[in-house]
Amino acid sequence: MEFKHEIKGQILALRLTGDLIGEDNGAAIIEVVTDALQKKVPICIVDISGLRYINSAGIGVLITILTKFRNKNGEVYLMKPSESVQKLLVITKLNNIFHIVQSESEVIK
Repeated sequence: MEFKHEIKGQILALRLTGDLIGEDNGAAIIEVVTDALQKKVPICIVDISGLRYINSAGIGVLITILTKFRNKNGEVYLMKPSESVQKLLVITKLNNIFHIVQSESEVIK
């Protein structure tokens, strides 16, 4: 899996591509999240449109991101899940925990 990140004002934008299966990238993503929270960034948008697959370790990474932001009164948005990832979110009922959006403009509203 590969990921890119940037801070745009009050938003941390993460773009994940490939397979989110924990591995070493999970720790690197959490490090980026921690740095953003130290800079008082309250919102995280995780673009998951490029994810093909997520396993339980990958779900753990997403939940860790959500927990860290909510503990600081922030919020996490998952953007544009693919059909297979959307099905996984529904099966695991994570669609009830995360805000799922189709564009950044939905978050800015």
